[in-house]
Amino acid sequence: MPIALPAGMQISAVISDAYAQILTFDALTLVADLHREFSVRRKFLLQARVERAKSLDAGERPDFLAATSDVRSGGWTVAPIPTALQCRRVEITGPVERKMIINALNSGADAYMSDFEDSNSPSWDNQVQGQINLYDAIRRQVDFETNGKLYQLNDKTATLLVRPRGWHLDEKHVLVDGERVSGGLFDFALYFFHNAKELLARGAGPYFYLPKMESHLEARLWNDVFVFAQSRLGIPKGTIKATVLIETIVAAFEMDEILYELREHSAGLNAGRWDYIFSCIKKFKNDKDFCLADRSQVTMTAPFMRAYALLLVKTCHKRGAPAMGGMSALIPSKTDAEANEKAFTGIRNDKTRDANDGYDGGWVAHPGLVDVAMAEFVKVLGDKPNQFEKQRDDVNVTAAELLDFKPEAPITEHGLRNNINVGIHYLAAWLAGNGCVPIHNLMEDAATAEISRSQVWQWIRSDKGVLDDGRKVTEVLVREIVAEETAKVAVALTGLDTVTRASEIFTDMSTREDFVEFLTLPLYEEF
Repeated sequence: MPIALPAGMQISAVISDAYAQILTFDALTLVADLHREFSVRRKFLLQARVERAKSLDAGERPDFLAATSDVRSGGWTVAPIPTALQCRRVEITGPVERKMIINALNSGADAYMSDFEDSNSPSWDNQVQGQINLYDAIRRQVDFETNGKLYQLNDKTATLLVRPRGWHLDEKHVLVDGERVSGGLFDFALYFFHNAKELLARGAGPYFYLPKMESHLEARLWNDVFVFAQSRLGIPKGTIKATVLIETIVAAFEMDEILYELREHSAGLNAGRWDYIFSCIKKFKNDKDFCLADRSQVTMTAPFMRAYALLLVKTCHKRGAPAMGGMSALIPSKTDAEANEKAFTGIRNDKTRDANDGYDGGWVAHPGLVDVAMAEFVKVLGDKPNQFEKQRDDVNVTAAELLDFKPEAPITEHGLRNNINVGIHYLAAWLAGNGCVPIHNLMEDAATAEISRSQVWQWIRSDKGVLDDGRKVTEVLVREIVAEETAKVAVALTGLDTVTRASEIFTDMSTREDFVEFLTLPLYEEF
């Protein structure tokens, strides 16, 4: 249906009657205003990423910033954490799909991160329908029936947080003054405009997760967006609270600074492990001495991951902020008892380690794992909502420890095949509109798929990219296995017509000379 648009805005997508209720003139005006106010800074910071990548390709190693040493040594803390975000022992995550939202809010988790980013394929319909779903959920009018089953919210539900897209992603269907708007600003603006006051009236607030940042200057940009949007809607400064995912190796050196930039709006940091591993591969992709073992071998007990995890806890608690553990990708199985027990055991071990390290909570990907994860945090926290008081003064992480990239072996044919199989399977599902896919008893999203394809690319080029049987990983070997694994994926996804295209994209990204910055960038242009 035709709708009134702000001056200078164009929308090149279908706007149904339902969508028009979200894409109102006033809401889109906020989108346009945010674009005009912040697009130049966003592009500058994205270019700064490019320049930093060139420096790392030339052999530079990240380090703690000399220019911000006073921030790291200062005695400041973040603003008080609101009651609704004090207890986050288990958080569940998933896309903004209607049934997922109901199941996650009803799961028994303390909080639910509803995701417009890595677990969501960002088609126009998914993004706008996701906004409708959240609008309805906040107002408790999200009930629906399918296959004779009624889905509706319980009286008590998880605290809602929302993850908009990262700074690098556009919303190509919306132009302002001839330029694509930021996907993150589009997601944020629509959600904030329609729901901030309603959330406050219900005793909660507009709470967010912020992904993929690479510097404190990018956090400063989000903080300024928050100040601008709150002022525009007449909401007190500091009402918005945001948790930053530390999921890039360069951001790990700026945890204090990121919290400082967002200190009025901070709800802590999260150890986004999967994107973090991907970032390490990407940032050191041209280093012939860098090589990580099979993805399954790179766990939170690996030296560089352990250093990162402990530094995050220490940094957050020193600043009075929540420290949130990341995602174990394991999911339960309804048909395989052995796989089911493996998932439960893996979750117990993961959350036991996080809780004992001092984390205030952690993520799960499936409602069936909430109780298992909750039990491990309760063992450590008892009836306390968090353990901010656990300061970890014993932790003193150095730059060298953050860069201690091990294990380097083994690299196996099974691991190579798994990367290729998972990558093609995930890309096929993503192209079909599903960004969160159970594959081989793991919940895969864009972050885990990024590891799969980047490892293959890097193994081809690294002198250490050698299988445990002595064979070098080469483009020829990868292409042979791609053909074999594509056939398997085609059987597993019978009826899905995106497998062939997914295989082509995976092969191109894994074997081309240059490294594709994010797999979602070329994928998005396929819509």
